[in-house]
Amino acid sequence: MTYKEVAKNAGRPRAFRVVGNILHANYDPAIPCHRVVRSDGKTGGYNRGADRKARLLKEEAGEMRCA
Repeated sequence: MTYKEVAKNAGRPRAFRVVGNILHANYDPAIPCHRVVRSDGKTGGYNRGADRKARLLKEEAGEMRCA
């Protein structure tokens, strides 16, 4: 899902930057904020590091293919 899609689903379609700021401040591992990406397909930022976000997404994609 993109930041824009999250904002739209929350009823605030123009609040995609707010979504990014909220997710940047999230450190709760129960909330999979690493799954939110930019509209242009790039991963975007992650409060635990962009490399870690990319690694998590790759790992999850691999798990989905194997399931």
